Amino acid sequence: MRKKLITLFLISISIMVQSQTEVSKLITPPALQKGDTIAIVAPAGILKNRKHVIDKAKKLVESWGLKVVYGKNMFNQNHHFAGTDEERCQDFQDALDNPNIKAIWSARGGYGSVRILDLLDFSKFKENPKWIIGYSDITAFHNHVHNLGVETLHAMMGTSMQDKPEDIPHTIATFKKVLFGESLSYQIPSSKYNRKGDVNGQLVGGNIAILASILGSDSQISTEGKVLFIEEIGEYKYSIDRMLQSLKRAGYFNKVKAVVVGDMTKVKRNTTPWGSSIEQLILEVVPKDIPIVFDFPAGHEPDNRALIMGRSIEVNIKKEGMSEVVFD
Repeated sequence: MRKKLITLFLISISIMVQSQTEVSKLITPPALQKGDTIAIVAPAGILKNRKHVIDKAKKLVESWGLKVVYGKNMFNQNHHFAGTDEERCQDFQDALDNPNIKAIWSARGGYGSVRILDLLDFSKFKENPKWIIGYSDITAFHNHVHNLGVETLHAMMGTSMQDKPEDIPHTIATFKKVLFGESLSYQIPSSKYNRKGDVNGQLVGGNIAILASILGSDSQISTEGKVLFIEEIGEYKYSIDRMLQSLKRAGYFNKVKAVVVGDMTKVKRNTTPWGSSIEQLILEVVPKDIPIVFDFPAGHEPDNRALIMGRSIEVNIKKEGMSEVVFD
């Protein structure tokens, strides 16, 4: 009898632990249909002299049979920002609340999204989820909305159309695929720096600087049992190391299943050399038993493949040949 009680106790503890660590499936916003409307808004940096580029983005999605509306304050200027916090918040809030808007597409990143997160009311959004789209500074939204239980889309922004469409075919094609509900999978050349492994887990993450900046807030995510994506632009190696160390100390690498490293663009040179490559820097920070795939084409380069944040993925990481990332 005593053995049975002990066995039952151990089973119940096991079930409790499993339920506590189980990753909840997020809500997928509805796929867009021809005739649906996208709102282009600017939650962060100023769009000075870029209206012609945003107009190109508008024409692109209109060519897919979609309608486009602009945030009424989008081209406002308030020093660094595309309008005041209140103006940028109002445009985003209007898009969140309007049931006729089926996706919210960021015109650009830069900096400023985190300043309006706590001003927004997501009540109607949770009742009527829609795609929130962008990258870089929009990482703040990806993480905040992840905690609300809804998937988001890490993909091109309006200003991506500063490049010619023929120069960014994969960027555009993968963005369109997700919008219209098509499946997504990638095969990418393997890096010699990769740490091999076959894993599956929910994709989270984004820009390293933004991930570090939201530590300790309601927007901080849990990486336990998940796959962490990271990318960065315009930082010194010591700064990237400092931010990654902050994430490490916050537990981001404790129980993460794998790390997907995107573009590390325009890394600055310090007067005192760092002494290793960016790949070696990351390998030193991430625990040795965690698989890592380098050189995934997402971030601040023209080839910026779409990623569904919050969606479960299968990652097959090799050191030679092709590595695979497949979205469920």
